[in-house]
Amino acid sequence: MSLEKKYREAFKKMDTVIKEHVEKERYPAMGYTSNLDLLCDFNARALNNLLEKHVPNEKLTDMKPPNMIKTIKELLHTLVYYAANGIGGEADIEDIDLIKNNFMVKNGMGGTAVQAALALSEVGCPSVVHLTDDSKEVCDMLQTPFIYTVAQNGERIPAKYVKQTKEQEVHCIVQFKKGDLILLKDQRIAIPVSNRVILTKITVNGKVPFSDAYFQYVEKNAQKIGSNVLSSFNSIQEKEILMERLQYIKKHVKIYKENNPNGIVYFEDAHYHNKEIRKACIETIYSSCDIISLNEEELEYSLKMYSFPINPDSILSCVEGVKFLRTFFKVKKGVIVHTKDYSMYVGDHLNADMETGLIYGNLLATAKAVNGWYGSKTEVREILDIPLSEKGLLYVKELRQSKYAGEAILVPTKYIDKPRYTIGLGDSFMGGVQICF
Repeated sequence: MSLEKKYREAFKKMDTVIKEHVEKERYPAMGYTSNLDLLCDFNARALNNLLEKHVPNEKLTDMKPPNMIKTIKELLHTLVYYAANGIGGEADIEDIDLIKNNFMVKNGMGGTAVQAALALSEVGCPSVVHLTDDSKEVCDMLQTPFIYTVAQNGERIPAKYVKQTKEQEVHCIVQFKKGDLILLKDQRIAIPVSNRVILTKITVNGKVPFSDAYFQYVEKNAQKIGSNVLSSFNSIQEKEILMERLQYIKKHVKIYKENNPNGIVYFEDAHYHNKEIRKACIETIYSSCDIISLNEEELEYSLKMYSFPINPDSILSCVEGVKFLRTFFKVKKGVIVHTKDYSMYVGDHLNADMETGLIYGNLLATAKAVNGWYGSKTEVREILDIPLSEKGLLYVKELRQSKYAGEAILVPTKYIDKPRYTIGLGDSFMGGVQICF
């Protein structure tokens, strides 16, 4: 069957698969952070005007992000660095007003789990989420019958009924577009790739306070939790707190797996502010996970930390890197890599249909990129008419002719060159994959 036909067949049966989830009350449980995003209406002209005003005599190629953004000059250095290199990432900012006073912003949802839950909600698939920022602004965006959380009394409740108990956390999302020009006097840089940088003012998520009620619910109802998603440890700044949280999680997933041996423990990776924190996290938790999932930048960064050579433009090199990660960290089942051109699973055969799961992930991510919000069923259907990535198709052919043909599943994305939004694409992808568990 052709890949195009597989996409259409997967979409055709999506309603049936989700209906089964609803009837059997089998939900993914996803954690752990939530926050308010301020989506910045960024444009190159505004950036260029600010550069001319605040740093008229500086070289664009010399600009680098500081450890903490405290001034407008440091903000501009950060934006130029990420945009000029076409890379995504995160940086800490001391005062959110630096963004508010210089760019137009609007509210959005932040946090891997809740973004994935919103993507699933739009296609009618329920989930249970763990909240940290439970502010009215966050919960107002969860006004849907398909997103649940767990109250302190252990009852599963719609997230919209949550009463705020914790401090709000705000992240500013600055999205830049391929082809826009950064200009300063006689200097000129074309943005090579559409991407985003997240400017974070850490409050509640610096410690990721855990809800014991949520974890007890997942453990008690493990048979109905098809997948147990772990994420967002990258927001923790102190190693002692990180290790405390990870030891808690290791005990939790052990109980979850005892109560549901077929359940999938799924770790969604992220950009880390601190190399030591990242190293401690993956070395502690990867071995407790069935599947780890990461994008190409996170894959390359992880491999470089352990001196494993990788060429991100070679699919066979990526497969070898993935196999190294799985073996080195003793990941139980396999590894997923998701990129703008393809998604790929490398590992053991599962009861779940991983190829269809990757297709659902690709569809939900592309719908988010095209529409700027999480795609409805109608909007997801429209994605079927977008051509498959040419690079992804070449990678499929190359893999099929390689020695890795039997252990790697690769699905080209429905490719768009200039996404309307780049924030939340990996989260939407992760949500889509959970449909197959």
